[in-house]
Amino acid sequence: MTAVAQAILPNEALWEMDRAHSLHPWTNFGPFEDKGSLVITKGQGCYLWDASGRRYLDAVGGMWCTNVGLGRKDMAQAIADQAERLAYANYFVDVTNDPAARLAAKIAELAPGDLNRVHFTTGGSTAVDTAVRMVSFYHRAKGNPTKTGIVAREASYHGSTYLTQSVGKRNGDRIDEFDYKSEGIWHLASPNCYRRPSHMTEEQFCDDLVAEFEALIAREGADRIGGFIAEPIQASGGIVIPPKDYLRRMWQVCQKHDILFIADEVVTAFGRLGHWFASLDEFGVQPDIITSAKGLTSGYVPLGALIFSDRIWDVMAKGGHRWFTSGLTYSGHPVACAAGLKNIEIIESEGLLEHTRKVGDYFQSRMGELSALPLVGDVRGRKLMLCVESVANRETKAVLPDEANESKRISDICEDMGLLVRPLGHLNVMSPPLVITESEIDFAAEVLEKAIRRVTDDLVREGYRIG
Repeated sequence: MTAVAQAILPNEALWEMDRAHSLHPWTNFGPFEDKGSLVITKGQGCYLWDASGRRYLDAVGGMWCTNVGLGRKDMAQAIADQAERLAYANYFVDVTNDPAARLAAKIAELAPGDLNRVHFTTGGSTAVDTAVRMVSFYHRAKGNPTKTGIVAREASYHGSTYLTQSVGKRNGDRIDEFDYKSEGIWHLASPNCYRRPSHMTEEQFCDDLVAEFEALIAREGADRIGGFIAEPIQASGGIVIPPKDYLRRMWQVCQKHDILFIADEVVTAFGRLGHWFASLDEFGVQPDIITSAKGLTSGYVPLGALIFSDRIWDVMAKGGHRWFTSGLTYSGHPVACAAGLKNIEIIESEGLLEHTRKVGDYFQSRMGELSALPLVGDVRGRKLMLCVESVANRETKAVLPDEANESKRISDICEDMGLLVRPLGHLNVMSPPLVITESEIDFAAEVLEKAIRRVTDDLVREGYRIG
């Protein structure tokens, strides 16, 4: 079939091809076999078009990743030029390439503190997978062979490899049909201030969370715990903003017990909160390791980067006799690294970090107005990373039964009106491109309000008690 013929296939044909042959990530088999997928064929800036020609404002930003916006000729040209010059090169052992070397140096320049070393992967999951393995390598190289365990949190998401899905523990991800690694992995409570015990202040809640970590170390032994991993803001786990000073205090506990602090910045890095990296600039924490992906190339080409300290490198490399046997065929891919370099150049030259800080405040303000609606329990987030949590009762924070399916119904109505938001449990999540404007934010807020009001009315007619 020619490229022209592919381009003019009708929506129905593409829909049926996909329904008949595709297994999507997180496929829900019943709805998929019944309704199939929304077929997207074009993207420009913050907008997507489906195969029928309908336009949508993508308030989800793809999967938290289309930071500089879609359809950019400068990005496409940089990718095309690199593909023509050098489409692929082996990156293993002692071979590198021009874009990979330059991107590693640029990332080291932007990263906080002594995080001057970069290991390229294919995405966030593989970056986190490698980080968890690096914890074991590092401590064994130091002569601590049992100090290999990892501490994570409830409601966390760290990827979908076998290891990273075992480390993460987001509601709904653990299913009976899959097995998960449990030995050497511990989970602490999620730092969700909205869901904290009703008798606790935020400060008391923070104290309790830190004490839980210290109690775990005392119980299991610091000689068994090698790393603590945390998203600065838990993304897919519900846009969880931790209590003030929580991350810094958890980092201090790690420092005390020689536990590596891994900041999972797959979502928050490269501009989402108005910084290159959020850990230090937003939360005052100097991690030992940062994992990143998504905004590194704004989704144009798959690429992940694990960024780690000179201190870790020195320990692993001491003596010169060890092999770090972790990597992927597409590690340091020249086309992906060229895309990363161009993406960073655009963020710098167009002032997108400053724009995000400014427009992010407006985004928070406009979406915050939805708090007045009876179905809305909480609107939370920071800059261009927000969610709206639906509840049946604002006072008790009780949620509706799962069969109410309110977040999906809200997102379906938004889609009908030209807006894409992401339903997750009882949440509707948004992470728009950094190039979004105030007028586009106004549109998103107005559509989302109409959708929530309509779903609220429908739920009441169906006999659900709201408020």
